Amino acid sequence: MVDLFLGKVLVKNNKDKEELDTEREIILRLQNRILVLFFASGECERCQDFAPTLKDFFKKLTDEFYVERSAQLVLLYVSLDSSEEQQEKFLKELPKRCLFLPYGDPYRQELAVMFEVKDVPSVVVLRPDRSVLSHNAVAEICALGAGCFRNWQEGAELIDRNFMMNEEFDEGKMRSITDPFRRHKYKVEDKKKKKGNIAEEEQDDDGGGGAWG
Repeated sequence: MVDLFLGKVLVKNNKDKEELDTEREIILRLQNRILVLFFASGECERCQDFAPTLKDFFKKLTDEFYVERSAQLVLLYVSLDSSEEQQEKFLKELPKRCLFLPYGDPYRQELAVMFEVKDVPSVVVLRPDRSVLSHNAVAEICALGAGCFRNWQEGAELIDRNFMMNEEFDEGKMRSITDPFRRHKYKVEDKKKKKGNIAEEEQDDDGGGGAWG
C-alpha cells in the first residue's frame, strides 16, 4: 500500500500543513496500516453531512481519550473539489490527524479512476497489502461507528499476519485463511470424541454389557 504514494507529497491537515515528502516519512506513516481513502467534495451536501460522522469515527480510534493506543489506521482525504479554496474550507471539517494530497496533484483523479469511485462521498478501505477491504464503507461507518474497525482488523489479519496486534498474536491460532473453519470443525469433533469416551467409561463401570460380559 505504501508504494501507492512513494514519490508523492502527502500533507498533514494541521495548522502548519506539514508535508511528508520523503520515502522514509511516507513509509513510517503508512506501513502496516489500514488506509481509509475519503473521496469527497466540500460542494457536495452529502459529503458535508457525512464529515462529522467520519471525524467522530476517526477520533474514537486514534484519540488516547478513547483508546489505550492509537489504532493502526490512516485517513487520507482525496479531494474532488472544484477549487483549492473549496478544498481548504472542507479540510477544516476533517480530523487534524488526517492526510491529504495537494490540490494541484493530478494523482487525486488517478486514484478515483483506480478505485472506480462513481459517487461521493466514498470511503475506500485498503489492507496493508494494498488490496481493497471495502469499496465504499460509508454505510458501514454510519451504522457501526468505530465498531466496524474490528471487522476491518480481522479482515486484514487474514491477509497480513504482521498486522495482528502483539498482545493478540498466538503462533498456534491461525495458519491459513481456512483455519477458523478447521478449528471449529475439530472443536466439534473433540466434543463428540470426549462424550464417546465418557459413555464407554460409564459402560465399563456398569460391568460391561459387551459380548464378553
